[in-house]
Amino acid sequence: MSKRILIIRLSALGDVIFNLPLASILKANDYHVTWITSEKGFDIINNNPLVDEAILAPVEKWKKQNFFINLKEYINIIKYLRSKKFDIAIDTQLLLKSFIWTVFCGAKRRIVSKSAREFAILGGNEVIDKLAKDYTTHAAISYLEFAKHLDLDTSNIKTALPPATKEISDKIDELIKDLDKSKPILALAPATTWVTKHWNKDNWKTLVEKLENNYNIVFTGTQKDIGLIEYINEGKHLNLAGKTNLLELIELFRRTDILISLDSGSTHLAWASGHPKIISIFCSTPPTRYAPIGEKHISLTGNLDCQHCHKRKCPLKTNQCTMLPKVEEVLNALNKI
Repeated sequence: MSKRILIIRLSALGDVIFNLPLASILKANDYHVTWITSEKGFDIINNNPLVDEAILAPVEKWKKQNFFINLKEYINIIKYLRSKKFDIAIDTQLLLKSFIWTVFCGAKRRIVSKSAREFAILGGNEVIDKLAKDYTTHAAISYLEFAKHLDLDTSNIKTALPPATKEISDKIDELIKDLDKSKPILALAPATTWVTKHWNKDNWKTLVEKLENNYNIVFTGTQKDIGLIEYINEGKHLNLAGKTNLLELIELFRRTDILISLDSGSTHLAWASGHPKIISIFCSTPPTRYAPIGEKHISLTGNLDCQHCHKRKCPLKTNQCTMLPKVEEVLNALNKI
């Protein structure tokens, strides 16, 4: 009979994706994998072939809701978790918000890491060494330390995302129906969360001007990215910002030949989908930690002494790293792949 294991990883989107290789190793070794996550990660865990059951902890809803209602929902989820009689629980969040689930899930073995903060280490009864935080080890690889602790071979990692429904597939068909079928689809995702992770908008504009004759250019992003994208795009190419949800964006990436993007959720989603070749641009954050894994992908960055500071705001107040790499370097990378 398969051992029952619980992965506790609530957020953020990128980190949820970086835990998929861990789930793949567990699944390949005949574990029954349950995963508790928040709204940010639920869509990519639910119906995922690497996960047997996804459980939603609606953290974002709880932030807006009455404490006593929240407490009731907490208790109901805890009761459900305990009914599953898990053999093992793995806390990869390693924060107070995951500590509660780790302590009360009822698992016989509760594995945490010395990297835990906010007293989350107290939730475990087995503690592994610190996960690599020197930025030279990829985040997805660092989470495999939990599998190594279980004496599992971690050499053959995989990623997977939920398959598209017919409704999603039909919607993407409709959105891209007017593209020139003789040209490859090049998706651009020029927006992310931190200012220091953005590549200069005029660099993007120059890049588009040099590529627009040879590719179907498609912009992706959220509603709040429309202004930036329209500055870059000038109304010339297909702008799908705010027009796709997470699952629809995954299906779009499955139709995409090449993605040029930043250190962002879009990059990580595209990597997990397994389809497009990705050129990822890194400004303040280290590609060694977050860039797509695989020989078909290329990551680009600058060579400033201050890189990679991993700060949301530039300590030097210059944002020099956002000017690099040069447009010519991106074009050269595109030619290589």
